[in-house]
Amino acid sequence: MEQIRNIAIIAHVDHGKTTLVDAMLKQSGTFRTNERVEERIMDSNDLEKERGITIFSKNASFSYKDHKINIVDTPGHADFGGEVQRILDMVDSVLLVVDAFEGTMPQTKYVLKKSLEAGHCPIVVVNKIDRPNSRPDQVVDMIFDLFVELNATDQQLDFPVVFTSAKNGDSHYALYDEHTDMVPLFDTIIKHVRAPEGNHEADMQFLVSAVQYDNYIGKIGTGKIHHGVMRTGDEVTLIKQKGGPVKGRISKLFEYRGLKRTEIKEASAGDIVAVAGFEKIDLGDTIAGGDDPKPLPAIKIDEPTISITIQINDSPFLGKEGKYVTSRHIWERLEKELETNVSLIIERAENKDSFTVKGRGELQLSILIENMRREGYEFQVSRPRVIYHQVDGVRCEPMEIALIDVDADYSGVVIEKLGKRRAELTSMVQGNDGYTRLEFRVPSRGLIGFRGEFLTDTRGTGILNHLFDGYEPHKGAIPSRNRGVLIAMEDGLSNAYALDTLQERGTLFIGPGVPVYEGMIVGENSRESDMEVNPCRTKKLTNMRASGSDEAIRLTPPRLFSLEQAIEYIEDDELLEVTPKSVRMRKRKLNALERKRADRRVI
Repeated sequence: MEQIRNIAIIAHVDHGKTTLVDAMLKQSGTFRTNERVEERIMDSNDLEKERGITIFSKNASFSYKDHKINIVDTPGHADFGGEVQRILDMVDSVLLVVDAFEGTMPQTKYVLKKSLEAGHCPIVVVNKIDRPNSRPDQVVDMIFDLFVELNATDQQLDFPVVFTSAKNGDSHYALYDEHTDMVPLFDTIIKHVRAPEGNHEADMQFLVSAVQYDNYIGKIGTGKIHHGVMRTGDEVTLIKQKGGPVKGRISKLFEYRGLKRTEIKEASAGDIVAVAGFEKIDLGDTIAGGDDPKPLPAIKIDEPTISITIQINDSPFLGKEGKYVTSRHIWERLEKELETNVSLIIERAENKDSFTVKGRGELQLSILIENMRREGYEFQVSRPRVIYHQVDGVRCEPMEIALIDVDADYSGVVIEKLGKRRAELTSMVQGNDGYTRLEFRVPSRGLIGFRGEFLTDTRGTGILNHLFDGYEPHKGAIPSRNRGVLIAMEDGLSNAYALDTLQERGTLFIGPGVPVYEGMIVGENSRESDMEVNPCRTKKLTNMRASGSDEAIRLTPPRLFSLEQAIEYIEDDELLEVTPKSVRMRKRKLNALERKRADRRVI
């Protein structure tokens, strides 16, 4: 146990955490000299590579000076905070990576708070010291102030600091010393991370912190052995969080060497391993040995703050693009997601054809939707809604800290727009680079649909980060989308002649040659009200010709939405149709007469 170090890498998104892991693995001799190694090795998922962010926590290890160092790379986005929480019990310390220019950000505060509460003494890594306008000394002061704000103990306040440029693969005890490698960081880990605690002679106890599925050996549970020795073939007890104990046998035992799982016969207390042999193993379960097996404390995960409804597709295009379209298929896929995603809650509605999915943010839910559509599922999604709580009989809603970096010229419009969304400006700092940093406390409702408006107002130059910050009494009504939509009034194929006349009415979302159906949203109206239009109308042909009547058609390129943008854009009376090939916005009631009747009933 004295030769093992278990650490997690935590940071705000895009502060260089995964690049730092790359440098550590490469310089520790994990790969052969002639082995080709890609950038961001740990981001192995397709979506992670496309978006350039870490979504799932992953394990790796390397050896240094007769020590085995187990590392866990964690997501940096606030929506995936559950991935950080579930692994904090697996490690004995954390590397807190902070950008030498940006300093502490909302997610930095969140992940640091959770690690301090777990009793860890973090090692601070100030990264990107080679970045122009970096301010590493000032950032260290900001980090110290954050530790004080989070009520860190005296021992935690005495944190070691390492300065790094992960991109260049160097680390330093002091700024710009002579080191050109990761040795200062490795030595700091060996010196300051405590060895795992546990009784080698006691009955075995192992807590499951991650679950994966293998096509050949079934479910694999990853976690830390807290006490005792685990061996292949041992008869043990799986103590489930929900349900009674299950007797079983360890069929396979793996440890991490580099990025790969390697089969072993035995592992002891303090090590991070993966176990196979239990069909019903889930996150938070305990595997225990001995005649009187006892469970370890369960993993605590913060509650969801936002929900969406996923339901079967009932549009005229049902089944044309998707492979799995029934409610049974969708329900089975959502249940499968629960096996690996601890921060989701899924409930089945009374009509059996729709399901409520509760998560930590729009990005987390959109990642689930994107994965499902890539797997061949076809369904519809509602607008996100916040989850209210009753606190002492008062209806309370989730609040967020929003940190915005914006050009000084646009700060006024941002303050004005968020003011209408019940936001409260708590801090305003003018930077030397012409940017202003604004900090708000805003209801989560106020940020739904705001990002697209924000990017338009700031000409795409603004940066928005936000983080959950507790519950407060309901703040009152918040204005929704200030423009109506253009709704197709018949089925058919859009054509350039019809779209040419419609683009005067607003902004189009489709181009020519796109299949549409009645009730489908094809554009945004320039006015507040919705308008029914016919994008399929063709030009009436005649034998007569006249000069000037056949003018060239010039269409403005349509406004295209990403999945997240479309989810934010729709209103409560609209749905998002998601298929493997398309994402379409539509009205809940496709027929215009039914929509009018529904409006009358609301009035």
